[in-house]
Formats: sequence, structure tokens, C-alpha cells
Amino acid sequence: MFTLSAFADEIADDPVLQLNRLQQEHIRWLELRSMWGVNVLQLDREQLAEAKRLLDAAGAGVSSIGSPIGKIQISDPFEPHLQMVETAIAAARFFGAPYIRIFSFYTPKGENPDLYREQVLERMKAICAIAEEAKITLLHENETHIYGDTPERCRDILESCASPYLRCAFDPANFIRCGARPMTDAYPLLAEYTDYIHVKDALLDTGKVVPAGTGDGQVPELLEALRSRSFQGFLSLEPHLRWTPDYKDKDPAEAFSVAAAALKGLLDGMGASYQ
Repeated sequence: MFTLSAFADEIADDPVLQLNRLQQEHIRWLELRSMWGVNVLQLDREQLAEAKRLLDAAGAGVSSIGSPIGKIQISDPFEPHLQMVETAIAAARFFGAPYIRIFSFYTPKGENPDLYREQVLERMKAICAIAEEAKITLLHENETHIYGDTPERCRDILESCASPYLRCAFDPANFIRCGARPMTDAYPLLAEYTDYIHVKDALLDTGKVVPAGTGDGQVPELLEALRSRSFQGFLSLEPHLRWTPDYKDKDPAEAFSVAAAALKGLLDGMGASYQ
């Protein structure tokens, strides 16, 4: 059975509005990236306590800490960044989240990312070592323009780190936006590492983000492939529709509901069970 989650900060900054819309959509989990417009790793003690109180009252759980770990230049100082890993682990424990989303560093624009492979892997292995000690699973997202944006480099990171605590957050739209077809090019390389899905679709010719199933992200094929292997993980809505021309002047909560309806429509159409 699939379990639905979402980046609720795409609904609103206010966590009450976030949780209200999730309840309307019958989504009981969220990927915690920000509340009150504050990144999860910068929430103070009082904000953390209030967030937990609101989540508990709404009967909502946290599927992953949507951290920005690894979303810095490879040339930026690394030691201060490691403190973010410890903060993210503390947040995951506080909210009972099984995962922490991470990235694999921006490389200089216009340069071959492969030139920075060893530096990236050294940093990723250091992050994994902390996660292994804490027994918290990291999810590497294939964000555009980071080292691990292509299927091949994602696979290289996962193979080279060889950690049971480093898995893949598979994002179809991000693969499209770097010129790779998710099911043709990426999934065959990453299926064995894929424990978590970021539900987002996009058009290959323009990179424009669209509701799931209406772009070139091969989302229906991905869902079928996951069902065929009895996938039991999270489908986390990260629609980004609120920032597209079609939706930027509309209520972000309504744009989120459009994205949720598109995903549910795909699941209903294939007769898949979800909660």
C-alpha cells in the first residue's frame, strides 16, 4: 500500500493552514521543510514544541525532515555544515521521522561535475557516518544542478557510499529537468535504492512543472513499477505548482489540491491502495 505525504509548506507558511488542508485531502503525513516561513533546522525550541503540539492534535506524522543538507557549493566550508546534520537528526528523533532528505552539493557552473567527484564523495561519506551512528536513514534527492542530478551520478553516490542508511528520494520532475527520462534512464539504475518518491511532474521541452501524470515524468509507469514490487513507502507530494505561471496568481492551497487530485486520480485509475 502506498502512503501519501506532502511538503505542506507549499500550502501555506502557517502550520494550522497546512494541517487543515492536509486533513481535507485525507493526507496524514507531511515532509517537514518549514513552518511559519522558517526552515525546519532553524526552528527554535518553542517553535519545535508548538509544531509537535499541532501535529499531534491533527493526528499527523512526519515522514521525513526536508532538510537543506548538501545544498551548498562544494567550495563552501564543510565543517559548519556538519552541525546541520546533527540538528536534522535531533529533529528527526523529536518528530519521530524515519528519514532526512539531503543533497549532494552544487558544483561550479559551467564546469564538469565529475571534476568534483572525490570531494563530493568524501563529504557524503562523512554525512553517512554520522547517520549510521544515529541509525537515521538519509534520502538523497536528485535536485537539479547538484552533483547527483543525473541518474548515473546518483547511482555513483549510492554505490560509493555503500551505506544502508543512504537511500534514494526519486524525483521524476527533477530528472526531466536535467534531460533524463525517469523510467527509461533513471529507475533501472536506482530502483534497488529507491525507498521514497517525490511526486512532481514536468515537461521535457520546457522544464515546466505540471500535475502528476500530465507531463513527461512517466509517473503512471513509476507507480506501476512500484506496485509490482510491493512498494510500501511514501509518495510525498512536492508539486511546485504555486510557483508556475498557471498557478502563481491562485491560492497556493488550491494549487496543492490540484496536485493531490492528480496523484489520487492516477492511483484510483490503476486500482492501487493508498492511505
